[in-house]
Amino acid sequence: MSADRAVLTVSELTARIREALEDRFPAVWVEGEISNYRVYGSGHAYFTLKDADAQLRVVLFRNRARRIKFEPGDGLHVMAFGSIEVYPQRGEYQMVIELLEPKGLGALQLAFDQLKARLQAEGLFDQARKRELPRFPRKIGVVTSPSGAAIRDVLRVIGRRFGELHIVIAPARVQGDGAAEEIAQGLRDLNALGDVDVIIVGRGGGSLEDLWAFNEEVVARAIAGSKAPVVSAVGHEVDFTIADFVADLRAPTPSAAAELVVREKQAVVDTLAELTERLERAAARPLRDLERRVDELSLRLRRGVRASVERARHRQRLADRGLAAASPLARLSRGRNLLERLDARLRDEIRHRFAGSQHRLGAAVGRLDSLSPLAVLGRGYSLTRTATGEIVRNARQVKVGDDVRVLLDAGSLDARVAATRERDDRPQV
Repeated sequence: MSADRAVLTVSELTARIREALEDRFPAVWVEGEISNYRVYGSGHAYFTLKDADAQLRVVLFRNRARRIKFEPGDGLHVMAFGSIEVYPQRGEYQMVIELLEPKGLGALQLAFDQLKARLQAEGLFDQARKRELPRFPRKIGVVTSPSGAAIRDVLRVIGRRFGELHIVIAPARVQGDGAAEEIAQGLRDLNALGDVDVIIVGRGGGSLEDLWAFNEEVVARAIAGSKAPVVSAVGHEVDFTIADFVADLRAPTPSAAAELVVREKQAVVDTLAELTERLERAAARPLRDLERRVDELSLRLRRGVRASVERARHRQRLADRGLAAASPLARLSRGRNLLERLDARLRDEIRHRFAGSQHRLGAAVGRLDSLSPLAVLGRGYSLTRTATGEIVRNARQVKVGDDVRVLLDAGSLDARVAATRERDDRPQV
């Protein structure tokens, strides 16, 4: 061996290679197909990028993996950005990834498709698990930004239709870092109240990035776990999010969500108004019929009286002519007696018919009055309503200190509950 021959140790050669590679490739984009993708307990992911002629070992550390929206997997064609490093212990070089993007498809769209497929496979989109909205909601929860247009639209629609409804707002950011966690927490907080009948979750329209909080798995899980039915109202009619697929009902806009929540109650109110009008018409019809019958009977009575008088006068004229022919005094006496009897019978007949008509009219009016809801109040009863307008039928509906309104036959009373009793003083049967 020559004395001037340069001999390097393995470590020295590896160090020179490392220095050359890391100085030459401090930042580089590489395109390839993922192979042998593995995530270890540390959270770090290791895989290989390959093409038809070569392959490259890749490491994706946990803190960088958290920033990637989609889930990498074998066979996925990607573009990776990072640096080339040498691992001396194995004499291998590898790429340390800073960014990872799918080739030909946006990362957010891919993440959307991946999460949608996974949740659908779990059955979270199944129609069988969807719940009907309550027909008569008394308390409505809303998860959205307190300063956005969505909450103003919801309050405007519900306030215009049913101002007496109780609305609970769970404020949350609807875009940006941490928004998904706030939305999910808002859903959990409303469910924790225990008496929320239906929940609206949403925001106004925007880009895929703006709406991304509603595509996060934490929001989808919170909607699926909600005890109260959830209406998703995210974006405009053309926008779809993961929240739309998991929710019990999807509304194209926040305003439409408010209309869907109260639509059944509006229909019932309209029906009640129609039934009230029909009842009033039905109650008035028998009275008009009775008035018409009284008029007819009165007319018949007047005609009968006139006919009787005419007959009496005719007989009187015959009698007068007979008196002129024979026994004037006797015939006159008989004629007068006959006229008096006829007059008495006529008066009796008129009184009898008129009394019968009055009796039938009074009975009809009595039956009509008994059908009136206010007749019960006239007999000394009262009707009690809660502050929300609900009719009190059971002592358990109110508690001590509640304000109630008592409707009487004449006027009403505003009262406050001093005590409640499950049983009253009525004798038990």
